[in-house]
Parts: sequence; C-alpha cells; structure tokens
Amino acid sequence: MKKAIVTGGCGHIGTYLVPMLVNAGYEVVSITRGLSRPYEYDPAWEKAIAVQMDRDKEPDFAAKIAAMEPDVVVDLINFDLKDTKAMAEALKGTSCSHYLFCSSCWAHGRAEVLPFDPDDSGKEPLDEYGRQKFASEMYLKELFAREGFPATIIMPGQISGPGWTIMNPWANKTVLPFQKIADGKEILLPNFGMETLHHVHGYDVAQCFFQAITHREQALGESFDAVSGGSITLYGYAKLMYDFFHQEPKIGFLPWKEWCDYVGDPKECEDTWYHISRSGFFTLEKEKRLLDYHPKYTNVETIRIAVQSYVDRGLIRVKGTAD
Repeated sequence: MKKAIVTGGCGHIGTYLVPMLVNAGYEVVSITRGLSRPYEYDPAWEKAIAVQMDRDKEPDFAAKIAAMEPDVVVDLINFDLKDTKAMAEALKGTSCSHYLFCSSCWAHGRAEVLPFDPDDSGKEPLDEYGRQKFASEMYLKELFAREGFPATIIMPGQISGPGWTIMNPWANKTVLPFQKIADGKEILLPNFGMETLHHVHGYDVAQCFFQAITHREQALGESFDAVSGGSITLYGYAKLMYDFFHQEPKIGFLPWKEWCDYVGDPKECEDTWYHISRSGFFTLEKEKRLLDYHPKYTNVETIRIAVQSYVDRGLIRVKGTAD
C-alpha cells in the first residue's frame, strides 16, 4: 500500500483530498497543527492517521515527514521558499516519488493577456505571500529540470465551500454586503463592478491534486490552475445574490476612494484592492488535457452552496426565518 502525507490535512483542501486518497487505497497521514476536524465528515477519515505537528515550531519538520517514508507528499501549508527548499532536500533520495506543492492564483499578479498562463515564468506577484509562492514554484521547476525532483505545482483560485468564509461581492470577507442584499437594501460596488473573482469549491481543488497524483507522469514538472473554469464580476455576483435572496437588485457604483469611504474600514478596502487587482480569467485547457480534470461545481454553484451555509449557520439573517 502506498503512503500519502497531506500537510494541512483538515483544511479547505485536505477535507476532501484525504478521503479521496483513502478511498483510492492509500495509507494516508494527515498532518495538522492542532486538534483540527475536517469541514465535512466522511467515513474514510476513520482510516486516516492523524498526526499533530507544527511546521513553525518544529525545526525538523521536513526531516520528520521524510522519515515517515511517504510515496506522495501533498504540501498544502507552505508559505515560504525556505520551507520548500527544506522539504525538497529532505525528500531527495527517499521513497517519495511525487511532491505536490500548493501555490496560489495570487502568484499570478496582475493580468496582461487573458486567460492567465499557468506556465508564465514572468509573473509579478503583488504581495509577499504571492512572491514567496512564486519563488517556490520557480525553485521546484528548476530542481525538476536540473535533478528530476518529482514536483508538481497546483495553484488554487479563491477556495470556497460550506462552513467557511468566502469572497463577497465587495471582494473581501465581511458578511455585511450579503446581509444588506438579504434585507433588500442597496449596495455600492467599486468602480464599474467589472472586476472578477474566481470561486472554486474545495472539493474541486482537492480533485485537481488527486488527478495530478493519478496522472503522475503528465504532472511532473508542471503547473496547474485549480479553478472552476469560470469567473464572476462583482456586478454579476451582486445580481446573483439579489436573486438568491429573492430581492430586487439595487446596485450602485462609486470611484475607488469614495467607495473606501463608503465601506469605512481600511482593512476591508485593502483586502478588496488585492483581490480585484488580480482580476482575470483562467482556462482549464491544460488541466483537462493532462490531468483529465473536470470540476464538479461551477463557480456560481459554489457561491450558492457557501452562502446557503451562511444562512444555515445564522451568519445571514433572512426575514421570515426562525432565529
């Protein structure tokens, strides 16, 4: 039986990936920092091995992963080039035949030509998070080319689903615009509301990783965008939500500075800026061709599922429903 180790095993991706691997016959070790539980229960979790280990507090983290003698390592919680280098060095010469690194669509930076190119080596990330992810991508690709290190890079879009916070029509994570819409009130969008978001269900991101493991030979040395195949404008998102809550659309627009004054929270404005600055579109041509990746959920379906979860958990109050 092959062994797969998943760091961040109970997170947004691991919640779905661990059961996929268990059901495919892998011995699965789920690494978490604390006593985490998956966002959705699956009976397959009973067969997974849970290990608590904090990368930030464990100087020998990579060595301990290698000592478990995995065939596959899926590194979902890795935000620093030095950690990528440490893991790669620890896994060299071991039983590990596939290392999958979780990067991010944020590594792309601003779009110039659409759709985004998953193999773009000239990305210009806008923040340190994206720069570290991109640096790890380039390091792993160079290591594959030079030494044949068996790496694959997966770049998720804005991971969404039931049970956690998703991007709203303001391109940040406050619940306020959802509540305003549910109450039938007007919301104002920045600029013309034409910037885009890229919601993708956590299940489909997990599926992309799983397909890369399944199609290892085609995946080695490659980068893939784990997305839904669709984007939604802020305007389209707002209209979708008015329809979801059975309200008449009341949508206005403001120039950026005036919109930030309207929101009144510098942190929320900063979050919005970083998300809408990365507007664009991702194709699935490469992912379908090499990995046979076909998302289960559209971005719109994912949004609806996540917002319904907000309602079910009482985070959005809908008139006429019990408290």
